Amino acid sequence: MKQPNAPATRSPTNRQSGSYEMGRTPVKLLAQDEPAPFAVEQADGGSAFFITCDHAGRRLPRRLGRLGLAEAEFERHIAWDIGASEVARRLGRALDAFTIHQIYSRLVIDSNRDPSVESSIATVSEDTEIPGNRGLTEEERQARAREIFWPYHDRIAAELDRRARAKRDTAVIAVHSFTPVFKGIARPWHAGVLYNHDPRLAHILKQLLEAEDGLVVGDNEPYAVGDLTDYSIPVHGEKRGLPHVEIEIRQDLIAEATGQGSWAQRLARLLPEAYRRMKQAAA
Repeated sequence: MKQPNAPATRSPTNRQSGSYEMGRTPVKLLAQDEPAPFAVEQADGGSAFFITCDHAGRRLPRRLGRLGLAEAEFERHIAWDIGASEVARRLGRALDAFTIHQIYSRLVIDSNRDPSVESSIATVSEDTEIPGNRGLTEEERQARAREIFWPYHDRIAAELDRRARAKRDTAVIAVHSFTPVFKGIARPWHAGVLYNHDPRLAHILKQLLEAEDGLVVGDNEPYAVGDLTDYSIPVHGEKRGLPHVEIEIRQDLIAEATGQGSWAQRLARLLPEAYRRMKQAAA
């Protein structure tokens, strides 16, 4: 059994699949003047909370053009988690918590899915075809993983390793958003708490959220975390034995600054109480 706050291990097959024959030049995705795939805030934050936002941005590397899509598609959930980045940013500041954002669109590669999984680079998202993701060579897929996916997760892993060495308490909080309607079906939840095998923090947070006036909160709804469909919580939370929760907020509630501020304030108030209760129950 892995001890809490122990460094995670990653299957070496994920990286070995991106190796290149001797003498070959790897496909290059990002130009030198393009930004790194992540942005960090409160790098030295004193909080136990550690905030990730896997689908924060909608930027595309110039080399990919617009993936054959109209510009309007990048305003949709298929490209990013609308409102999530700003909620994570405000929450991180309120809690003085390390916060990391993936700035490239999930249409380049999904930063919450193992890159060895075919669907990590979507050829269809909801009902929308992604022409620029069809017919990719293995080298092109590996370039996206190597330059977008792995630097983001390596930065997370390095920081969690540093905190483990310092014996710091850590709780991983993943911030996401979801659409109010999916393929014609309305979703009744205002928010959801997601987990895989360890519901400790999620269930306490759900109880606290449900005590808020009028909130409908999903338990592993509208999604459920799984080893094959998710990456951040299974790898950075579960494999390290760290308390964790993925928070999904309905995007129409956080599309504007007022809602973003309101949800950040709510979570900044409830997460410390949920964490306190979880630790108290374990004592």
